Amino acid sequence: MDIRELVEPKVNPGIPQITPGDTVRVSVRTVEGDKERLQHFQGMVIRTRKGVDGGCFTVRRVVYGIGVERTFPFQSPLVQKVEVLRHGKARRAKLYYMRQLSAKRARLRERRRKVVEQTESSEEE
Repeated sequence: MDIRELVEPKVNPGIPQITPGDTVRVSVRTVEGDKERLQHFQGMVIRTRKGVDGGCFTVRRVVYGIGVERTFPFQSPLVQKVEVLRHGKARRAKLYYMRQLSAKRARLRERRRKVVEQTESSEEE
């Protein structure tokens, strides 16, 4: 028996198509006491995982010299929206080697071709 037979996965409309190497800003709803606010987490997507449960993606950033990774499910209602700031050019599906790199060596080249295609299609409309 497959879990997809029991529960149909609900895709979060606030999450666009992202790939490893993209720099994203994730807005997450956090509840502190009786207050609710948006918390932003900006970093590079180092992996995406797709599975029966809908999958998840992991974002890494460096804060005060310490690497912080956070994993977000694609179906989570707490993820308000995801903004893609840069499309990075990566030749691997999992960018775990970025954990050992520091400062400028941890940057990826920008994938400009995909961004140009999006602006051309918006101009045609």
